[in-house]
Amino acid sequence: MTDWRLVREEARTGPMNMALDEVAARTAAAGGPRTVRVYRWEPGTLSLGYRQDPATVDWDYCERAGIDVVRRQTGGGGIYHDSVGDISYSITAPADEFPGDLLASYHELCDPLFGAFDRLGVDAQFAEEPTEGAYEPACYLRARNPAHDVVVDGAKISGNAQYRQHDAVIQHGSITYAARPERHRRVFAGAPDAFDEVATVEDCTGVERARAVSALEDALREWAGAEAGSWTADELAAARSLAAEKYQSDAWTRERRDPTQPER
Repeated sequence: MTDWRLVREEARTGPMNMALDEVAARTAAAGGPRTVRVYRWEPGTLSLGYRQDPATVDWDYCERAGIDVVRRQTGGGGIYHDSVGDISYSITAPADEFPGDLLASYHELCDPLFGAFDRLGVDAQFAEEPTEGAYEPACYLRARNPAHDVVVDGAKISGNAQYRQHDAVIQHGSITYAARPERHRRVFAGAPDAFDEVATVEDCTGVERARAVSALEDALREWAGAEAGSWTADELAAARSLAAEKYQSDAWTRERRDPTQPER
């Protein structure tokens, strides 16, 4: 029997959200609780895929609009997140507790996501086959990947990604609750006006965002057998330090160079 905790939705900055995922991995690898969490981004944030070229970002627009930019540990395209249109989650546990095969691991870790959609009455499924993308730098306009892209009638409603660190697996992703096409488009340099290809929980169901958040929290809690919990003081201190040293730095965000690691 392993201990899982559910950290219910809380608002954090982009750097702090990414740092908390990494700190949760350290906790799980050290024998501490596994973590399922739901979170939102304040202020609005563009999260870049690990290998994404910073030239794909409209930095001037992001600065004028008060939008932060942070680089994720996971691959894929950039995603604009805010407290209106986005519901984000992560799952963190020791890597040896889940399949080593990437596809099998995605399908197991996405199970609570589909549990949430079932609760909301959203007929979602994995993309059936790869498709051509409209604009590769943007996650929701990239070619669909059957391993981790979730769609409704062919339109993407959720993107998910994994990485492994500190002997732990971290999966995080987001559900589009409401359309924010203008901001989704303008954070990128040269993105097409094509965000009508995105499905949203609001359009599919009409439910309020709080109910959608509760559905995801309940699905994660049930899937993991988790109890409501919180971060320890030590975890929060470690995350604040990591956010400041790494995820807020230009070295990481613009150069993909981790300043907390020795130069090679």
